[in-house]
Amino acid sequence: MKTKIAAKKSAQKKVKATVKQSAASKEDRRKGSFPDRNSKMGRLIAHFDWSKTPLGPIDSWSQSLRTTVSLMLSNRFPMLLWWGKDYIGIYNDAYIPILGAKHPWGLGKPVRICWSEIWPTLKPLIDRPFNGGEATWLDDLMVVLNRHGFPEETHFTIAYSPVPDEDALNKIGGVLATVTETTDKVVGERRLNLLRNLGADTMESTTKEEICKIFAQVVGNSPYDIPFAMFYLSDEERKNLRLVSFAGVKVGESISPAMVRLDKKHRQLLPYAEVFESGELEVIEQLPRKFSYIPDQPWSDIAHTAVVIPIPSAQRKHNVGVIVAGISPRLPFNSAYRSFFELLTSQVARAISHAIAFEEERKRIEALEQIDKAKTVFFSNISHEFRTPLTLMLNPLEELLLRTDSNLSSAEKESIETTHRNALRLLKLVNSLLDFSRIESGKQQANFVRVDIVNYTKNLVSYFRSVVEKAGLKLVVKTSKIKQPVFIDRQMWEKIVFNLLSNALKYTLHGSITVELKESKGNVILKVKDTGIGIPHEELPNLFKRFHRIQQSGGRTFEGTGIGLSLTKELVHFHKGEIRAESKLNKGTTFIVSVPSGKKHLSVGAISFPSRRNGRTIASEGVQDAFIEEAQALLEAGDSETLGNVTLAKDRPNVMVVDDNADMRSHLKSILSGNFNVVTAGNGRDALTKMRDQLPDVVITDIMMPVMDGIELLRTIKSNKSTANIPVI
Repeated sequence: MKTKIAAKKSAQKKVKATVKQSAASKEDRRKGSFPDRNSKMGRLIAHFDWSKTPLGPIDSWSQSLRTTVSLMLSNRFPMLLWWGKDYIGIYNDAYIPILGAKHPWGLGKPVRICWSEIWPTLKPLIDRPFNGGEATWLDDLMVVLNRHGFPEETHFTIAYSPVPDEDALNKIGGVLATVTETTDKVVGERRLNLLRNLGADTMESTTKEEICKIFAQVVGNSPYDIPFAMFYLSDEERKNLRLVSFAGVKVGESISPAMVRLDKKHRQLLPYAEVFESGELEVIEQLPRKFSYIPDQPWSDIAHTAVVIPIPSAQRKHNVGVIVAGISPRLPFNSAYRSFFELLTSQVARAISHAIAFEEERKRIEALEQIDKAKTVFFSNISHEFRTPLTLMLNPLEELLLRTDSNLSSAEKESIETTHRNALRLLKLVNSLLDFSRIESGKQQANFVRVDIVNYTKNLVSYFRSVVEKAGLKLVVKTSKIKQPVFIDRQMWEKIVFNLLSNALKYTLHGSITVELKESKGNVILKVKDTGIGIPHEELPNLFKRFHRIQQSGGRTFEGTGIGLSLTKELVHFHKGEIRAESKLNKGTTFIVSVPSGKKHLSVGAISFPSRRNGRTIASEGVQDAFIEEAQALLEAGDSETLGNVTLAKDRPNVMVVDDNADMRSHLKSILSGNFNVVTAGNGRDALTKMRDQLPDVVITDIMMPVMDGIELLRTIKSNKSTANIPVI
């Protein structure tokens, strides 16, 4: 019995609690309360007069609507609920920025009124889930909203889902929209693509004008960010700006003049001169008040704002031009927009700077080419002019030397021989310059004939035998049979062989010179090897450069033009061959010449078939004489008197003549010996050695000499107390 009474009381309590809870729920409905009253939109929805909308008072809302609104308010993503057939709008806090100035006016409004400007776009997207129960979504949907007082380009990723409701006729009460604005992402990617295209398209451009035209083309393909643009470059005098390219605008209008004067006193509708001078970007607003014509692409409304931007130069202190660019009327001009223009200008400036550098380099190269061409013409002309007086000098000198009935004294004959020898040397230099000028101008022609290359080379080498042996060196010739026919230009081959032998003699003081000729893999190989001073490893790459002279401390003389090996290389190339050098310092050098055998590598017109008489294998007399005479002079260069062979008169001053050229030493001695005691030396070290026995009263020295040059000799003389007071000329 007690158990029944207790159960009855418990049941009564539960009924009372249920009734109380139901009454509280009705009270909450009457007050319009929601579980989430902490959010801004929760409070706004709770106090909104919904009785004036098709949804009616909150206490009349279905449980599905109340639950959906509650869930939406607690969500941090921008969400919007369109309820009922009129699509009445309810949204959460995160959706407020999307509404902009339409908040809170848009609360409780039908979508066709709230978003009237995009209703034709939204209607089918909302109808589909509301009527068919099928969700819809789109990525980066572009719509033009009027939420800040102007039509604004915006982009959204949207997802529209149906919301079930048992009280609705079609069992769907509304559509829940989850919205993410992607405007910054889409516009940023679009601008990044524009900048990337600008960089890619201008990589091969080499002029400022070409770069500006390419930039205009690329900008013209992106009118949503830059409705119009004009690129102006200044002239060299910096007095005018010239319109070199444009996009989205007609040229010649007040907003787009073809020429602008850079004079602040000259009134301009845009601050071209100020921006060009200051280097600061300026924003120009209210364009319609200033200009009667403004481009209206790509939107139907015109741009109201533009920027004038200076184009700096990376290589110059001054700006090189300005850019006038329109600002989209449907995008706010914020910091991101400004940064985009700064990046654009930086890219333009960088490309133009590269073009300026390229143009300056091109002009420099053209100037050097003109100088080189003028030098070639000069060498060609002067070489021809030199040959005439040289011929008129050499022929009479040779006749005098060959006459047997002349009454010349030994001193007179020696003077004539010296003159003749140096005239031949000068002729050799002139001929080398003439060869170079012909090669430079493309006038040098090779005349290839078939020769017995072994016998011909042996004969050429034989001319040097007496000179080499006189120098105390051994001349070795090694040849093997050449089976394939060989075609060469005889005069060129002479110069190749003579130049290599002369070079070997010049830098070989002891040992031997070996000439080797053989056949290898379809090529004729000529090797000239010496046991001379060798070539420093770092100088090998420069060995065949024109006019390059290696600063050697050894050798028989410092004299030379630095064209012998370079000319040899050019002559080898005429034979479609190659030349290289191998060397070890103080151990010797080997020059290796390789030319193809046969005639497949030669054009038909370059080959001639001489008669037996013209096919003889002897050297040209002029070439032979010039090289042999110069070689003879090399041997004499190191010869100088010893004090034991010189009688020093006590009443005469002592003069020391230091020069590596024997003819120059002899000439100076003949001039001075009438009044002075003259001692000669072949280089600075030789001079210092002789000074130990007898100090001269004055020293006359050349500067460029082997072993020790004149500068080092002067430094040594002045640093020694015993010789410091000796005058040096």
